Amino acid sequence: MPSSSAKLAPPARAMPTIWGLSPLQVYDHFWASRGVQVVRQGENSEIVDDAELFLLLDPRSLVLLKLTLPVEQLHWIKPQILYLRLHDNRQTGYQETILTDDDDHFLRYQRVYSSTDSQLTRVALTTDQQIARRWQNAPSPRAGWRQLRQTIPAHLRATQSLPGRVFDASREPELMDCLRHIIQVWKRPDSTIQRARRNGPSVWRDSESPPQNSVTFVGQIWIGAGRQIDPGASVVGPAVLWDDPSSRPENQSVQWREIEPIQVLDRPIAPRKLTSAARVAKRAFDIAFALLGLALTLPLYPLIALAVMLQDGWPIFFMHRRETLAGREFPCIKFRSMWKNADRVKQQLARANQADGPQFFIENDPRLTRVGIFLRRFQLDEIPQFWNILLGHMSVVGPRPSPRSENQFCPAWREARLSVRPGLTGLWQVNRTRQAGLDFQEWIRYDIEYVENISWKLDLWIIWQTILIVLKGFKNR
Repeated sequence: MPSSSAKLAPPARAMPTIWGLSPLQVYDHFWASRGVQVVRQGENSEIVDDAELFLLLDPRSLVLLKLTLPVEQLHWIKPQILYLRLHDNRQTGYQETILTDDDDHFLRYQRVYSSTDSQLTRVALTTDQQIARRWQNAPSPRAGWRQLRQTIPAHLRATQSLPGRVFDASREPELMDCLRHIIQVWKRPDSTIQRARRNGPSVWRDSESPPQNSVTFVGQIWIGAGRQIDPGASVVGPAVLWDDPSSRPENQSVQWREIEPIQVLDRPIAPRKLTSAARVAKRAFDIAFALLGLALTLPLYPLIALAVMLQDGWPIFFMHRRETLAGREFPCIKFRSMWKNADRVKQQLARANQADGPQFFIENDPRLTRVGIFLRRFQLDEIPQFWNILLGHMSVVGPRPSPRSENQFCPAWREARLSVRPGLTGLWQVNRTRQAGLDFQEWIRYDIEYVENISWKLDLWIIWQTILIVLKGFKNR
């Protein structure tokens, strides 16, 4: 028992919140907006299925870095884990704090140096849920890194050095410094924070607070719940006006399936403009290719029609409204591969959707007929689209033809992909991986890559890859 004269340590100050989130939770939401789940050693949290990447951190470390180079290395080298060595370019590694006496009188400034070392700031990226879970359940960071080295073969590990910012989450000044950096670089906090609402070009307020249009804002400002600023006042950022404790909302977890993939659209899209001669040549090629395709596939029509009719009756063809150049709609023709009640069954299967965007996809789709499974496997359901190509609705190569409801999901992407005709095949169709939480991201990425780099060379490469995929399907029968 301490004596009565012993001085007890003051209780730890409760962390302020913004829109119901602590600074550490804001950090996790920031990374979630980029498709990354932060996984800390020793933290009891769910490893989500919809995250694209897992960022492995020890409990004290916070890092900020650009993902472009790490994602490229993960894509091309395909390691199970990528270790990151971050070089923090800050000139000073200290914070200045004010020391006071028992009566709260100023004594002096104290310079506190960060205790962050190379072991503390080691981080890693992985796409493997099992690796993330193994790291989370390790008894200590040192044991966790050792366990990953012992269980992951050397040829499946990679290391990369790059610039970044490193913060010590156990020290409040550094935690707040990290939050200030996030405010400056995070353009769309509403992508994962449901209560965030725009109040100006770089100002965000709580969804239940009225707009504060009579205040002058300079820089990035976040205004918490229950905070009111006097009319005519000025606020200079980057700054956070924390929640009023009496109006603090409940913490809301990240809704991973509702995250809009805005990261791939953080730069202007510049579709490549073809010359008049190039457009004419591409159209002539489309017509010639479609005529050849029809000549080769017309003998299959009566056989496929009979199989579809015997399986589920009429109709033989399925037509769906899709968008082409400048958003004009056309009937996209396919052989019917689903049961007649497919639309009703789709509503019942909505929760089982494995796609991360507006499209619908599940493995072993019960809406498919036995004939439809065969047609889909060998791409035979799409051969009537040669007629769409002849009619000028489609091209041989281009973005996947999509309905208005899917295109409206991401307007900037819509405008880019509708600058060319949709294709019978395309870059997304030959490159997609079907990884959970990644399909729509890849769709946007490959559509943009195609419209920005459209060329004869690229078209011929896509056609060749499509042929290889079809031949592989026959080989694996």
